[in-house]
Amino acid sequence: MKRVFDFMKTRAVMLTISALVIVGGIVGTVTQGGFNLGIDFEAGLSITAQIDTGSDITVAQVRDVLSDYDGAQVQRIGSPDQDRFVIRVRDDGTVDNFQQVVGAGILDDLNTGFDGATIQELERAYVGPRFSQDLTRQAVTLTVFALLLILAYLWFRFRLGYALASIAALVHDVLVIVGIIGTFQLEVSTATIAAVLTIIGYSLNDTIVIFDRIRENEALLRDSSFTSVINTSISQSLSRTLITSLTTLLAVAAIFVFSTGQIQLFALKLMLGVIVGTYSSVFVASPVLLAWQKSARARQKRRDAERYRKGSVTRSDGAADADTPSAQAAQTADAEAVKRELARKRSTKKGKKR
Repeated sequence: MKRVFDFMKTRAVMLTISALVIVGGIVGTVTQGGFNLGIDFEAGLSITAQIDTGSDITVAQVRDVLSDYDGAQVQRIGSPDQDRFVIRVRDDGTVDNFQQVVGAGILDDLNTGFDGATIQELERAYVGPRFSQDLTRQAVTLTVFALLLILAYLWFRFRLGYALASIAALVHDVLVIVGIIGTFQLEVSTATIAAVLTIIGYSLNDTIVIFDRIRENEALLRDSSFTSVINTSISQSLSRTLITSLTTLLAVAAIFVFSTGQIQLFALKLMLGVIVGTYSSVFVASPVLLAWQKSARARQKRRDAERYRKGSVTRSDGAADADTPSAQAAQTADAEAVKRELARKRSTKKGKKR
């Protein structure tokens, strides 16, 4: 048999680390003033422009030219020699006909700031306030609905304790990733929601593999403690978990290195999610399952003790009632009835002999 590692020995330390990371992510996000919402979730205008000056242009230079637009976001896309930039400006509702007015103003400022350069608008996209609100609500609803479906499936597939432990791990993964995104001000867009749902699916797959092995070992290792069953199951699944995570990381890392823009951010979030999901399957889901199992067994023991106590009280009450005068009279009457029945049978037998 393979060597069994005592993962549950460090569960308190690991859960404490997870709690600190989550709290740190919340504090970091609040300190940064909230999430860096893209125009998908906040009304605004996005313009993709190519600025050909004959020399390299930095993002800082473009941002300085557009300093009149409060909170304008500038991001380079493509190779550096193409000088293509995505410019995003939020719509606060104070400008009428925002798309045309602000779009024309951005292009005019670029022409003025980079005198003699060839400015070419490649793409323009505008998201209105109502659409962004609807999209935000749908994204939250979709995530919650996915978690509820997962809970129902795992409850049916395993037991309630397994389902709750899996959901705890998924909530942990989402909170950690969202905290990192908020702390480092990574842009939140529809691609972020896709990344989060992908991370949930990956982490859930990892957790189910371990839980399925735990369920099998519960029957095979009946004489072992549940802690030992969990440690054995994780140890047996460890090589598969690490190899799967490593190969996934290699594929996503290739996307991160060779892509730009939203795809690169998507790959970065996936890489973080793979690491966090692998960690939570071992050090969050399994400890929560262990705690649930111990609590369930403690509740069962209390119920058994209560039944035993009630049974003892009933028996003792019955013994005490036998000593009362009415009980003694009933016992005497029963004895007399038995004697009369025996006498009747003897007299019947004598009559037959005659």
